[in-house]
Amino acid sequence: MGEYSLPTLAAAYGADLLLGDPPWFPHPVRGMGLAIAWGERILRRLISWERLAGVVLVAAVVGASYGAAWWLLRTAASSSAAGGFAASVVLLFSCLSTRDLAVESRSVLRALEAGDLGLARNQVARIVGRDTHALDVSAVVRATVETIAESTLDGILSPLFYFVLGGVPLAVAYKAVNTLDSMIGHRSARYIRFGWAAATLDTAANWVPARGSAALFAAAAWLCRFRAAASWRCAWRDGSGGPVPNAGIPEAAMAGALGVRLGGVNWYEGRAIDMPLMGDPISPLEPQRIREAIRIMCACSIVAWLVAMGALLVRSRW
Repeated sequence: MGEYSLPTLAAAYGADLLLGDPPWFPHPVRGMGLAIAWGERILRRLISWERLAGVVLVAAVVGASYGAAWWLLRTAASSSAAGGFAASVVLLFSCLSTRDLAVESRSVLRALEAGDLGLARNQVARIVGRDTHALDVSAVVRATVETIAESTLDGILSPLFYFVLGGVPLAVAYKAVNTLDSMIGHRSARYIRFGWAAATLDTAANWVPARGSAALFAAAAWLCRFRAAASWRCAWRDGSGGPVPNAGIPEAAMAGALGVRLGGVNWYEGRAIDMPLMGDPISPLEPQRIREAIRIMCACSIVAWLVAMGALLVRSRW
């Protein structure tokens, strides 16, 4: 089967670069989202203890995602080797998001370069969870750059890590964890208890990939001729503590590479949240920083893919 193979990773990564997230594709994450929304409605009625209800939902969605991927791969492989390979490629492709992240970020950049701040706010609202209706240009740039860095971890580095560790089913299970966190892992009144398990599991799942991201971002910064040493320094100086110890590492690494100051006050549902400051304010937060962040993200993605390919090659020779 191709669930650990070099050809699977090569084909899935290439498909992600070519196709991204086409609207016609029946993306498994959309199915996960429907299952999470349905499960929340049912479990809130059946279980009054919100934290327990959230634990049940997380266990059910993650377990079902892993099991469905495992069953699909074996069913497809039992028909033909080509079928098993195709199923592995499609499932892993659905876990990666290099092209889609670049496309969504460029839509914000185009709006800013056209001078349409209202459109830029609408576009950035598609990729961030914070309130965007009152953001000025520099705040839109900051939100976009922070999201590019965080989503590099969630949408590229961690899926590759879990594919190497446990094949396609584990990569799909990680995607379920990340989807749960994005939907119910908020610190809002509605989800502070119900989403506890989702947020806790997502933090645990990203712990190792987040720390590995410091080296990958520094390598990407060096390849793109940005501040590699500053990227590494800021990742550990500014990113490893605070309320977002995982996302903070790639965000701080990106800040160091670009020579910008990230973090500060974010607004969520009208409530101000003070986030840690990351990086040094050497360069202004202007639209060009988004283009630079996309370059670093793409380079980081390629470096991570090469590392994953190397790890699979080593594994194949054990």
